[in-house]
Amino acid sequence: MGKSTLAKVLAEQLHARRIFDCEDNPFLGDFYDEKSGAAFRAQMYFLYERHRRLMQIQPEDSAAPIISDFLFERDKIFAYINLDNEELKLYERYFGMLSSSVPAPDLVIYLQAKPDVLLKRVSKKGDPTEKQISPEYLEAVANAYEHFFFRYSASNLLVVDTSEIDFVERNEDLQELLRRLRQPVKGTQYFLPLGQG
Repeated sequence: MGKSTLAKVLAEQLHARRIFDCEDNPFLGDFYDEKSGAAFRAQMYFLYERHRRLMQIQPEDSAAPIISDFLFERDKIFAYINLDNEELKLYERYFGMLSSSVPAPDLVIYLQAKPDVLLKRVSKKGDPTEKQISPEYLEAVANAYEHFFFRYSASNLLVVDTSEIDFVERNEDLQELLRRLRQPVKGTQYFLPLGQG
């Protein structure tokens, strides 16, 4: 929650091209309704769309900064949570084939928050399909993200604990985050802003 807002602000400040994540997955409604096979269809659609969007970057674009509000490798997090073993085997084949052509980012920003905070943000967002997300599922996703990013080493990583801040609603929190992003990040670094409290 907040990744699209942050990507938009960073793209404006850096005069960068922005690559949007897929928000029109036609299989998500069926996935949230727990229809058979919908998880696989939704996951494959995301995989294809995210790859397609990243491949639209032309070599001549490399001079200008590029901001993406998704990380291609992160696609696997949801696949491992939602797909059965046979679906996962097929997904892995396609992921392996497509991932080799995706360039590694210079910097990844992981916006981390506690599951109860995420639940409040999801309900505040007001997306009718996301209202069906259970606290248990959200906790499983949060744990999977932590596991994934704990081992992530493909590029520089800034882990931002957003549990105590709300840079979407409070400009001072956004400015604090932007100040941190002006400093270089090497390897994995953590940013724990204090927020209002």
